[in-house]
Amino acid sequence: MTGLLDGLKKARLLAIIRGSDSAASVRTAVALVEEGVSYLEVSLNTPGALEVIRSVRDEVGDRATIGAGTVLTGDDAGRVADAGGQFLVTPAVTAAVDAGVLLGLPVLAGALTPSETFSAMDRGATAIKLFPASLGGPAYLSALRDPFPKIPFIPVGGVNAAAAADYLDRGAVAVGVGSPLIGDAAHGGDLTALRRRAHEFLGFGFGEERTDER
Repeated sequence: MTGLLDGLKKARLLAIIRGSDSAASVRTAVALVEEGVSYLEVSLNTPGALEVIRSVRDEVGDRATIGAGTVLTGDDAGRVADAGGQFLVTPAVTAAVDAGVLLGLPVLAGALTPSETFSAMDRGATAIKLFPASLGGPAYLSALRDPFPKIPFIPVGGVNAAAAADYLDRGAVAVGVGSPLIGDAAHGGDLTALRRRAHEFLGFGFGEERTDER
């Protein structure tokens, strides 16, 4: 589990794919990996999400780490594990957190409040997906880190390239980015524009590990 966290600290970017087309979602994931994005989350809201995970893992091999998002239940967690998912992401402190821990899969548990944060980590989560991060912004992350300086936070929700840099400066180990990066690509849209956005995010220094621990 520390392997995922160490990798995210270096990559600092988790791409979140939530599409309406499974084939387009696979193409999106492969294009991101080709551009240098190494951590991807495929939302279970995506049609055929488990097959998307299988296909992407077959296509990219060890060039990227592929997990599943919007994991709600223990059954969801088991299906993700069977499909070869390498980590779980939940939108809240759900039964999937406990199931993932039992399965030996790292869990990025969705939480917003101090109580949810403590509960998720107490149940064995690897890190906190601060969601929806846009409600409080980077300043809220700073406030949460005051009582929880050792807890790894990954802000998700409304994170664009400029906001991502602010979150990282305030101590996030990584950021999770969906539509500001993916755009319409996972719905069958423009892969060229996707590649351009990937370059924009990577141009903010993603992939260069943070050295400060404030």
